[in-house]
Amino acid sequence: MTDTTEAAGSNGPAVAPFKAPPATGYAWYTVGVLTVCYTLSFIDRQILSLLVGPIKAEFAVSDTQVGLLGGLAFSLFYTIVSLPAGRLVDRFNRRNIIAAGVFFWSLMTAACSVAMGYPGLFLARMGVGVGEATLAPAAVSMISDTFPNEKLGAAMSLYGVGIYLGSGLALLVGGLVVQLVTQTPTMTLPFFGEIASWRATFLVTGVPGLLVALWVLTLREPARRRAIVTPEGGAARLTIAETLGEIGKRRVPVASIALGLMFQAVALYAFMLWSPGVLQRSFDWTPQQTGLVMGLVVLFGGSFGMLMGGRLSDRGLVAGRRDAALRIAMVSSIFGTVAFFALLWTQGTSAAATVAVFAAGVVLLAMPAGSCYAASQMVLPNQVRGQALALILFVANLGGLTMGPLLPGLLNDYVFRSESALGLSLGITLSVSTLLAAVAFGWGRADYRRQHELLNP
Repeated sequence: MTDTTEAAGSNGPAVAPFKAPPATGYAWYTVGVLTVCYTLSFIDRQILSLLVGPIKAEFAVSDTQVGLLGGLAFSLFYTIVSLPAGRLVDRFNRRNIIAAGVFFWSLMTAACSVAMGYPGLFLARMGVGVGEATLAPAAVSMISDTFPNEKLGAAMSLYGVGIYLGSGLALLVGGLVVQLVTQTPTMTLPFFGEIASWRATFLVTGVPGLLVALWVLTLREPARRRAIVTPEGGAARLTIAETLGEIGKRRVPVASIALGLMFQAVALYAFMLWSPGVLQRSFDWTPQQTGLVMGLVVLFGGSFGMLMGGRLSDRGLVAGRRDAALRIAMVSSIFGTVAFFALLWTQGTSAAATVAVFAAGVVLLAMPAGSCYAASQMVLPNQVRGQALALILFVANLGGLTMGPLLPGLLNDYVFRSESALGLSLGITLSVSTLLAAVAFGWGRADYRRQHELLNP
């Protein structure tokens, strides 16, 4: 890195003054396109879970092999590739990285429809993980350079709504897919002829993404703001060691956000996987009934919570509370703990009460994510934001994808030893993980305020 001048009152290199861009209609258009990409990514990553039955029947594979398709094949490559993807985001055109990623993961989703055996399906799922790893670091970095700080929470939350739009749509469509596969094992499609219905599902979800990749190319690469500069005024080029050094100076707020989002992800993935099972095991709901109700709960409750978290974070920042994003994340996690603790009493007694707990819980579970995406970008210079977010997401996704789906099953199998106790197992997992998230978010607030003041005087 070229030698840099020292910022007044700090012990690091100079950061270019940040001139906040206006929140124009085009800026919101950018977020809208990226939200569609994020929604599509969650549909494509979750569609496999809806097709377990027919895949097992056709390929004669075990539950363990199916679990590897949904877990290791996707999550391992998704989390590992996110680290070099973050480095690329900090150095190259982010719009083009997103377009390439959307095209590749959509192509791999569609390729699942023509897999001739388990190894081919495993490789295609690996490709989905590799492609999706490029999206979040690049999208969050682009949005951060498109909006002023006081609008960034709302913008990030709108982008984050894609989690719940995609998950909710997957649940809604899931019930229909199960019914379709049961009633119509094969379908006839143009160019493909007669094809198994489960294969057609991968085509229907994958092919539109190829067009979305072209849509991404209508966006403009925003100018990079809040960057470390050289004495000549140009943007400095950081080595990997220098990048890690800049992140290390902000290790407490970065670690606070990473750990908070990790425990929040544990709760999210546990909720997404096991909440339908609670309704089916405790109240004998059908897959179609469960998919409809939980799809609406996730779609509307999660979207509302995500947008509310971003809005409250922005209002707090405007009011002068520099740690508003972490404060909102901490408080919503505390209330989430209370809501999910109630599941210990509602499960098995009343379907309506259980659904009400799920609805309140998913609103509170959604609130921290968008505001924390924004928070992470406000205390980091431009050249390290993609890498820092990749590290945050690496911790969050690795912990969430491994512990979230696993913990309720372990409690159910080895502690309660009863399928009817799934609500208890899920309630304990959700309440403990949200409590730990609240502790992590609260731990970093003081240092976050200090770093925010240094970079945003």
